[in-house]
Order: sequence, then C-alpha cells, then structure tokens
Amino acid sequence: MPLSSRWLLGVTAWASLQGPAQAGLLLPVLQLMRPQLESRLTRVCVETASGGKPELEAKLQSPCQQLAKPTSQCLVEETDATGQSLGVLMEVIQGNFGTVSETVVKRCLAKMLGLPAETLKDVPLRELAQSFKKARS
Repeated sequence: MPLSSRWLLGVTAWASLQGPAQAGLLLPVLQLMRPQLESRLTRVCVETASGGKPELEAKLQSPCQQLAKPTSQCLVEETDATGQSLGVLMEVIQGNFGTVSETVVKRCLAKMLGLPAETLKDVPLRELAQSFKKARS
C-alpha cells in the first residue's frame, strides 16, 4: 500500500475513534486530496468528451481542467457539509463508489445547476446520467 494511502487510512481510523464525523474534522484531509481529484476529473472529462480521438484530447485539456477545479471544490465542500467525510474517505480507500459518495455527487450536481443541494436526493444517479445523455442527443 502506498505511503499516502497508509497515511489516509491512519487518519480515517483516528477520526472514526472520535465519534461521528463532524463538519470540518476531516476537511484538511479532503483539501489535501483535491489536486488528485482535479487530475482525475480532468482525465475522465478528456477521455469521455474526446471519445478516444487524440486530436480532440489536446483541445479538451484546458476546458476540462477549468471544469475540474470548481467541481472538486464542490465535492470537498459537500463532503464536509454532509458530515460524511469519513464515509467518503473509506469508499475512496476501498476503491468503491458507494451511497455516501453518490449523495455528495448529487448534491454537487444540483448546486452546479443552480438548484438547492437536496433537489436530486431521491433521483437515482443512473437516471440522471441517462437524462443528460438524452439531452445531448
């Protein structure tokens, strides 16, 4: 296990001993993870939007980076605001995208669309993705 993962696991274990995660408790850890999250979001954006066409990948790099920055900030803020920092960190460590992460993503998506954070709470993420695909077609 890489050193960063061991450190993150140690911090989350310590935090779990402190009782339920309070807003702000793991915020410094989440902020440390933002650059990695931005890189990952940029990579996924470029790969998805380019459709595997190398000539588009270079053109999409900058717009995807610009989108990744506010997206990662929102994900960090909403993870902290929900008090689910520990749950999200555990899912990240385990390599899972679970219900806690899904809640945070839906809150961010709603906020980025100018809606109240809880608007998409009861809508399955797959349904949202399919709606966006249909809208693009």
